[in-house]
This record gives sequence, structure tokens and C-alpha cells, in this order.
Amino acid sequence: MRRLLTLLATVTMVAAALAGFGGSRPARADLTNPRQDFLRASTAGVFLHWGMLTSPGYTSCSAWENAITSGGWNAGYWVSEARKLHAGYLTLATFHSKLGYGRAWPSSIPGTCSTKRDFLGELITAAHAAGLRVILYMTNDAQWHDYRNHEWMDSSAYSSYKGHSVDLDTQDGFGEYSYDNFFDVMRSHPALDGFWIDNDNQYWLDHDLYPQIYQLHPNMTISNNNEDTPIMDMISNEQKTGMTPAYDMPQAYYTAQPRLTEADYKLPSSGAWWYDGSNSAVDYALNIGRYIANAGSSVKSLMAETAQVNGQFPANQVNFNTFMNSYLPPIWESIGGDEGGGFMYGGMPGGNFGSGAYGYTTINKTNPDLQYVHVVTKPTSGNSVKLRDSGYVVSAVTNLRTGAPITFNQGNGFLTISGVSTWDQYDTVLKVTMSGRTGIVTGVRASATASASGHAAANLVDGSYLTYWDSNKTTPVSITLDQGSARTVAYLAVNQREDTITQTASSSARIKNYKILTSNDNSTYATVKSGSLPNARGAQFIDIGKSARYVRLEVDGVYASSKQLRIDEMWLGSAYPGGGMPPATVEAEASGNTLSGAAAVASCPACSGGAKVRFIGNNASNYEIVNLTAATAGNHELIITYEVNGTRSFDLSVNGGASVPVSCTGTDFNSPATASVTVPLNAGSNTIKFSNTSAYAPDLDAVTIR
Repeated sequence: MRRLLTLLATVTMVAAALAGFGGSRPARADLTNPRQDFLRASTAGVFLHWGMLTSPGYTSCSAWENAITSGGWNAGYWVSEARKLHAGYLTLATFHSKLGYGRAWPSSIPGTCSTKRDFLGELITAAHAAGLRVILYMTNDAQWHDYRNHEWMDSSAYSSYKGHSVDLDTQDGFGEYSYDNFFDVMRSHPALDGFWIDNDNQYWLDHDLYPQIYQLHPNMTISNNNEDTPIMDMISNEQKTGMTPAYDMPQAYYTAQPRLTEADYKLPSSGAWWYDGSNSAVDYALNIGRYIANAGSSVKSLMAETAQVNGQFPANQVNFNTFMNSYLPPIWESIGGDEGGGFMYGGMPGGNFGSGAYGYTTINKTNPDLQYVHVVTKPTSGNSVKLRDSGYVVSAVTNLRTGAPITFNQGNGFLTISGVSTWDQYDTVLKVTMSGRTGIVTGVRASATASASGHAAANLVDGSYLTYWDSNKTTPVSITLDQGSARTVAYLAVNQREDTITQTASSSARIKNYKILTSNDNSTYATVKSGSLPNARGAQFIDIGKSARYVRLEVDGVYASSKQLRIDEMWLGSAYPGGGMPPATVEAEASGNTLSGAAAVASCPACSGGAKVRFIGNNASNYEIVNLTAATAGNHELIITYEVNGTRSFDLSVNGGASVPVSCTGTDFNSPATASVTVPLNAGSNTIKFSNTSAYAPDLDAVTIR
């Protein structure tokens, strides 16, 4: 897989005109453009909701301005707080539908509040002096014109200014008014770095607003909230909740790189988007987890802070900013100047690191042999993490904060990092130094039984993430890779396109059930493996361990009902760094073993064998015993396949021994996930008891000795 860092700096996306945009106006902005450089170089930004209804709230424009000035507002304060968070830009939201539509800058256009003092201009000057950029929030929305029983619009004054009747309480009338404000701001603040759009207004579209912005101010970026609007530079995803783990917001993102992508979320754990008079708590683990999760997904973190009228942040937010100011520098090399690992930039994938551990990886933008493992959730048992090595040869692992060397071993496609004596409470960062990649097969050709127009199978092996294969909503569907001659195939890697969310299985268009078939003549094929891929982001790996010229991936189903499947790249590995081949496995279906109490078999189409066992735990009587046969005595890795929504645990006992807790995290009860634990087994027959005396355990799907 070739990296695209040089290519992405020069490639632009060319698209045909859309009739809805009028004339010959392009349907999209450039996929990459120098005006986007500051956003691509940024890890984070600060979102400032601060307006007329900032507590205590004002209906008088002059009273609001006087309170700001008399309170000692200073643009340099916001800049200094943003620097504590290592933010590269600030987004100012005063012209907001629920903040009174106030404009914190002078304007000759009547209609809503406009201050005499140029707070926006002062912020731009202070930010630029510190190397930061400023983006201005603009709303399309007139529906809150009478919010809190106050009419915020002056339609009469604006109508007089325009020379015709305009009702600012309507979307069309407000569209005309806000359209004028875009051009007014561009004239008065040419150094502004961009606009952050809260959804479209039809008036803007009908009057070609966005192309005019790019034409008049090629330096200005345009971002949009919640919609991936092609003509804009960036899509911003608004705060999502209900994730497991709670900080893993990227599960809900639906835009594939290299499209600029941002996530906006508020730091306070409660309260309004704007300052409502409270000093809300800040959840450090949640917000640091989101910061790292986004960095590990090449997504910008736009953190909303609630400024008081005088611009100062409440104490809990200041304390968090100050904490980050000392927390980030020791690990900054693993975040700044890096991309998310396991996606289009290469690198080892993040996600489930085994034994209850979860986290992300990052890869240096200019040196792919420098990668970082971020363990955000530490293991619930043991002191090691395990992840796919993606063909990279590991030469050293160190604790980034302390510089201490860490024990590791590599083989069978995995990097196991062990002996971590102390886990950071928020993010243990392990620096992994590589000495290149090995075993990646080149010159592979691809064909498929179905392809959408313009998205042929050849795109799977062209080394470019600007192209991809599309199944044309067809399943079952098969992809055949031709190596040119028979050779050993250790594994198949599949990097599915990151334009499908994984938050719920029903909305994920990723591969679910699959088969691997091999052949030497492209006529007679033998099935060598079948199973289910997890509903997870990042590159997925299927171990094969056969010699063949042709390798066929048959996709029998995807998680979503739409049958849509897109894959960016696929590649074959002929060998594993560190040696080894896919380890022999012994698998037992959970539904074919001894059940006790309420534990019962239930149908599960997504599960191995089409069934699983439910209602394990909650008391000592509800358990299952799985029988497994090991070839040799000694420590063996058990892979436990389960389904759960949230986090639950098994108490696992081997051959009547003491119970070991195994924490399991999942997204729903229909999506298989795995956890691993190392246990001593006897040669021959072994009994593995799954129970939980105090709470319900996950649903048990299958158990494998590896």
C-alpha cells in the first residue's frame, strides 16, 4: 500500500456542474487546496459560543457591549486558552440563532445587533500574532427570531436599507439578510480565515454564495455542520453520545479521508452550549478520550468552551485547559504531525487491543516507520496489549512519557507489547519504531463479480485512496486477487471505505459474513476459511496460511440492509514479520455445550453457527461450560466471541480453577466482538466455565484456542 502524502498535496477533485447550483458552477470545492493547509495541520480548534444570551442575557445591544467591555474582555485570553489545548484555530459563534443573532463587529447593515467595538477584528489580530486562525460561525436559521418572547429581528430597518420589503422572520428573508452579512464581513475583515456554516439556506444556494466566497477570498475555508456538502472544504460532525466506549465518537462519522473532517463537542458535561451561569463539570477521561480518538482517526477536534460575558471561562474549564497544557507536551509528537493509523495513511490499526484494552494508533506524516499506540482504556487483566502489525517490522517499543524500553514480541501477524508496569489514567502512549514492511505482495490484479460504474475492481490494488471499488449494492459478491503465480498467502488485508458508520450494526455497510477460496487455475476453487468480520473501523485482516495463485473473497452479507459495500484497498501478505503462520485453532460453538439455570440458546443470524447463549450470570446458577481440546499443555490464548451492548464481563474458570474476570465491550447484541485471555490448558480435554455471580454476562457466541 503506497502512502499518499505527497499526492494529496497536489491532487484536486474535479466534478461536473450540478443544475441545482446554477450555471457552470463546480459542484465541489477542491478536495485539497492550500487554503486548507492550516486545518490539515491542526489537531484541534476551540468553538466559542458567546453572544447576547450569554448569562445573564441581554436584549439591548448596547447593554451587551458595555458588559463585555466593562468586564475586561481581551482577545488574547481566548488565544492563550486555545494554546493550552494545542488548538490551531478558533471558531467564533455570536451570530447564532439561540444567542440573539448578535454580530460582535461593526456593520452598516441593520437587522440585528451589531457592536461598535470590533471584537471579531481584535480576535483575528491576536490569533494571527500567535499563529492561530479564526473562523466565523454563520447561521441559516430564522426560526428562533422570537426566542424567549423577544423579537430579535428588525425587518423594518433592513427593508428600508434594501429598498424593498423583507421579512427577516422567514427563511428566505433571513437568507437575504445573512447573505449580505457574508459580503459585509469579507469586506471589513479580509484577514478572516473562513466560515463555519450551520446548514444551508436556499437563498444562498440560489445566489451562488459559496463560489463567490472562493472567488473573492481564495484564502477563506468553508466548513459545514452535519452535512457533507461537496462544495465546502470540511464536514463537521456534531457531538454524538451513546458510544461504547463513550469517547469513541468516530463510530458515528461517515466521511472518508482525505476529505477534511472535524468533530465538534462541548467540554462541559452539562449545561447549555453557551454560558448559562453554571460552572459545569468537565469529564477529563471523556474529553481526553475524544481528543485522542479523533487524532487517531485523522479528524479535527473542535472543542466548545462556554465563555462568560467578559470572555473568561468558568473555573472547571480553565482547570481542564491548564491540565492539558502540561499533559499534552510530553506526548505531542504522537498527535501533532501524525495521521490516524490503520486507514489511508498506512500504519497498524487501532481498536480492540485485547484483555479489555482499547485505543488508537497514529503514524508520523513523513516517516511511516514511526508509529504510536495510544491505550486509552487499559487492560482489565494482565499488562499487555496486542494488535495487528500490518506487515511492519518492529525494532523497538518505548514508553513515550518516560523513554523506558518496553518488552515486545512479534509473530503470526501480531505485535504484543507486554510488561507495561504503569498505565496512564487517560492515555498510555507507546512509541513503536519500525524498520520497514515485509511480505506485502506487489503486482496483484483484481476482478469482481459486480462493480458500480467508475468504481472497478482495479481500484482495489492501485495503491490510491482517491479511488475505490463499489459493489453496486450487490451481495453476495466476490473479489478475486491474482498474484500471477502460486505463492504462500499468509493473510488478506481489507481496508473498507470509511464512509459508513459503525455505531450500530444496522447502519454499517461493512463486511459481515465471508468466505475465502483459493485456486491455482482460476477454475477449481476450494473454500479454506469462513467467518464474520467485526463491525469495526480500520483495516481488517483474515489469516489464510495457504499456497495459491488466486485468492477469492466472497462477501455473503454486510451488516446493513442496503447491501452497499465499498472498499478502498486490499492487499495480500506472503509472510509475517517475526515469522510464523496463522496458528492452528480449535473452535467450540457456545450453543453446543453444557448449560445451567437460565442460560439458553438463542437464534443469532450474525453469530458463528447462527446461534448464541444468553442469560449467563446474574447468579451462581446461570452458567455455561464449554469443552475444548488442546493439542499441548501450557499457556494458550482463548479468543472469546460475544455480543453485548455496552460493557459486561465473564467470570472465566478453567478446569475448575479460580475465576478470572474478562471484560467485554460491544455496540449491540447482534454484532459479534472478541476478547482474548491467556490461560493454562491441559493436553487433551478442558472445561471452560463462563459465569458471573453478580450481574448478567455478555451473550456467548464461540470460544477458540489460538
